[in-house]
Amino acid sequence: MSGAATIPALVLASTSPRRRELLARIGLVPARFAAPEIDETPLKGELPRDYVARLARGKALAVERAPDEVVLAGDTTVAVGRRILEKPADEADLRRMLALLSGRRHHVWSGVCVVGADDRPRIRVVDTIVAFKALSAAEIDLYVECGEGMGKAGGYAIQGRAETFVRFLSGSHSNVVGLPLFETRALLTSTGIPLG
Repeated sequence: MSGAATIPALVLASTSPRRRELLARIGLVPARFAAPEIDETPLKGELPRDYVARLARGKALAVERAPDEVVLAGDTTVAVGRRILEKPADEADLRRMLALLSGRRHHVWSGVCVVGADDRPRIRVVDTIVAFKALSAAEIDLYVECGEGMGKAGGYAIQGRAETFVRFLSGSHSNVVGLPLFETRALLTSTGIPLG
C-alpha cells in the first residue's frame, strides 16, 4: 500500500510584497522566498513578450530547488509599442515615463514560470492593455512627489494612486499589479500545488 502523495512546498523567487499579497488572495503562503540575481537588461531588439518570458525563466532557474519544492517566478514590464519601460532611474525618468503614457494605450506584459519535480520550466505570458487619461503637468508632479512610482515597471502602481489615471483596461488586473492569478493558478496546479 503506497502512502499519500507529498504536496510540494512553494518557493517564491521574488521578495515583492505585491506578489505575496496576490498569492494570499488564492490561499497560498510560500514556504520560503528567494531573491534571484540575474541581469534584467533587455537584449537589443528584444520584444516585451520575449523579455518577460526570458526573465521569468531565468529567475526560476536561478533559485536552488529541493526535490519537494516548486519554484514560482514572475516578471512584469510596461511597453509602449516595442519600447520596454523598466523601473525609473530617478524622478526625471519617472516624469518622462508618465508623459509618454499620458493619454495613450500601453501594454503590461508578465511572464510567469514554474519549475517542479521534473525540472521543466513551464511558462505563460500574459498581456493586459491599459489606457491612461491625459495627465496634466500638475498631476504628473503630484504623482512623482508621492514616491509611489519609483521601483515600479513603467513608473506606476495600479493598486495605488495611479488607478485614478486608468480610463480603460482590457485583460487581467492582477497582471498589472505584478502576477496574473488565473495563469499562475493553472501553472501551480499542474505541478501538484493544491488549490481549491
